[in-house]
Amino acid sequence: MFVLTAKLSKSKLIAAGVILIAAVLLIVLLATAGNGPAADSTPMGSTNDERVAFLATFGWSVNAEPTETQKVRIPDTADNEVFARYNDLQKSQGFDLTEYAGKEVMRYVYEILNYPDATNPVFASVLVLDGRVIGGDITNTAPDGVIHGFSKPQAESQIPETVTEITETVPESVTQTEAEAQ
Repeated sequence: MFVLTAKLSKSKLIAAGVILIAAVLLIVLLATAGNGPAADSTPMGSTNDERVAFLATFGWSVNAEPTETQKVRIPDTADNEVFARYNDLQKSQGFDLTEYAGKEVMRYVYEILNYPDATNPVFASVLVLDGRVIGGDITNTAPDGVIHGFSKPQAESQIPETVTEITETVPESVTQTEAEAQ
């Protein structure tokens, strides 16, 4: 058996303790760097149940299976006028698509079953990247229908002011499908 002893002064012992605590804090900070507040506050959307639950938080009842699922590409530049207006809608509900410029994301479209005063189908589009909801909209397909954020209006007269006319359908005019990108 081999025994090693060392003699340390109080000041050296305190200094070693401070260095050890600082090293532990640094390791903890580095390990959680990618999981900051932005990632934690972004709604989950990796599974169908998570997306349906996300829409339910706004009061929407939807057909549980998406009517459409596709890859779309967020435009590379924000100087596209239609994209800029759509992104203004996203910003009004706490999202911002500019940080995803040029990236392919998944778009899930669900039929809404409880849209107030709906005479035509109404759809919720949910944009997902890396298992997180990054944006989306509600689209009323009626001739005088509108596109608006996820918040549920109580009646047609109460649709939010961030409305865009339906003729500027975002998923087709703002994003590109994978086939168009090639």
